[in-house]
Amino acid sequence: MLHSTWRGMFRRTALAAALGAVVTGLGVVAPVATSAAAAAGTLQQVTTFGSNPGNLAMYEYAPSGLAAGAPLVVALHGCTQSASDYHAHSGWQKFADQWGFAVVYPQTSSANNSLSCFSWFDSAKDARGKGEAASVKQMVDTAVAQYGSDRARVFVTGLSAGGGMTADLLADYPDVFAGGAVDSGLPAQCAATQTAASGCQYSAQNLTPKQWGDKVRNSYPGYTGPWPRVAIWQGSSDTTVAPVNGTELRDQWTDVWGIGQTASSTRTLTGGTTESVYDDSTGKAAVALFSVSGMAHGLAVNPGSGADQCGTTGTYYLNYICSSYHTAKFWGLDGSGGGGTGSLPAPSGVTVTGTTGTGASLSWNAVSGAASYNVYRGGSKVGSATGTAFTDTGLSAGTAYSYTVAAVDSSGAVGASSAAVTATTTGSAPACYTANNYQQVQAGRAHQSGGYTYANGSGQNMGLYNVAVTHTLKETSTGYFVIADSGC
Repeated sequence: MLHSTWRGMFRRTALAAALGAVVTGLGVVAPVATSAAAAAGTLQQVTTFGSNPGNLAMYEYAPSGLAAGAPLVVALHGCTQSASDYHAHSGWQKFADQWGFAVVYPQTSSANNSLSCFSWFDSAKDARGKGEAASVKQMVDTAVAQYGSDRARVFVTGLSAGGGMTADLLADYPDVFAGGAVDSGLPAQCAATQTAASGCQYSAQNLTPKQWGDKVRNSYPGYTGPWPRVAIWQGSSDTTVAPVNGTELRDQWTDVWGIGQTASSTRTLTGGTTESVYDDSTGKAAVALFSVSGMAHGLAVNPGSGADQCGTTGTYYLNYICSSYHTAKFWGLDGSGGGGTGSLPAPSGVTVTGTTGTGASLSWNAVSGAASYNVYRGGSKVGSATGTAFTDTGLSAGTAYSYTVAAVDSSGAVGASSAAVTATTTGSAPACYTANNYQQVQAGRAHQSGGYTYANGSGQNMGLYNVAVTHTLKETSTGYFVIADSGC
């Protein structure tokens, strides 16, 4: 049953207005079917990804030809929404295609919560190793193994109730997520019961930054860092999640980082948005608060073809600014490394000029004011050049690699990154085989001795010789196999 305050609001607004079973409406919208074939890939459901204690569904999107070692983004929808709805509206597909990363969309249902809200307010479901939080962690593990994703660059974002769960996940698994973005959401572990949820939504909790920070630290006792870099998005006219939640999130994560609550820098962005950045001890942005003037409850999008535009409008998808673009850049998914960029524009005309079995050559157009250029492979810097060409070496044969380039000015400030290009080295990629130990031996890729199985060539111990143990073997040269369970 809705709280009496919410019954009145429901009558006034004719829509749900809470995040949990006692409150409704964080991102209410009828599910929007995504395109059957996305621009470069397809949104697909993964039916098996672990024990799934939280009873969630897993959907994923990856651009075709995604290179190994790419980042991974987890994106959580709001109440009554779906994975396909969030995929269609949020703009994450555009940047997955452009900058080369995979996206996982967890989806809850009315079987978990009557309004299909993620249970950010339930300590049995939002804690490390429990319920929905554990299911999301299993999705991450599955996607990392499937795509060979870089475990050091896994990020999570969410809207509303999904934003509240995002904050909880960052607190539960700081060893898993390098960064997060909480869109119109709540501080981590703000509520432990449904009855406490509405208080978090509508009013200040009057906690000190340290008290907020302790909620994060207590979610994974003994963990000392590194901590995730957190972007916070909040509309100033939000009546569903009070704007004070943005301030409380800022207090929480700056305290976790051990930095003050005074912004290191501020700037004005499009859509009436003010970005306040809080730097760590090295001068890199650790926390960013994006306050959108006049915006009600929802996810900020900005439809259009511009580099910094994305998404489509709808109920709780509001036309102000492309939050996904600025979040991706804050995390460094554009290849900049995150934490803000200089003023130089992205190099144009980035082209793969040649490949060999172990290398790839690139060229691009000069940028006025550039002193040098950084070259990034899969989001990690691999070199720099003073001219407009670069050759990357030491690569694997028959493998696709994603590259971006950014101009650097004379002060060392890194500008915007280019669109990604893919270079595929010549030759054949190593073959990989996944099977149980018995089957690996029967196929001649391994042998057994003393009841144990050993990979041919490398001699690596694969465990007991039976059908209950499964491994992936990579054939790096003829007849030489190594265990490659973490990605091939």
